[in-house]
Amino acid sequence: MRRLALYLLLLALGSAYGAAKDATVAELKARLESARTEDRPELSMQIARGQLRSADTLYQDGNVAQAAAAVDDVVAYSEQARDAATQTKKHLKNVEIDVRKMAEKLRDIKRTLAFEDQLPVERAIRRLEDVRTALLQEMFAKDKKKEKK
Repeated sequence: MRRLALYLLLLALGSAYGAAKDATVAELKARLESARTEDRPELSMQIARGQLRSADTLYQDGNVAQAAAAVDDVVAYSEQARDAATQTKKHLKNVEIDVRKMAEKLRDIKRTLAFEDQLPVERAIRRLEDVRTALLQEMFAKDKKKEKK
């Protein structure tokens, strides 16, 4: 009987953790508004990843306009993550890695699109590369400042 109760408790905790982990983009956006500065890079990246998944699905379903809006959100929240990470000097590497992976995914998506639908995705890729460049400059600028002292 005890084992059953313990099993049910662990199952409930596991499902609660899964629900918190799979929060919707709208919930994450609401949490981002009141989040501490240190938590903003990760929350922004979770939103960007969610919007990237949505964009991929929307493109596959033929909803090009909605997908383009989701791609714009990917870029906007990636830029917010960059800004927050730069401000706090934390999570720079994680944000850079996530942004690189999202740019790669957008390149894959772009290859599946009709030519006239590729331009917004190409612009998003370029902006994500700019985000990566800024993050890399910030990560390696610290080393140069220390060497000059």
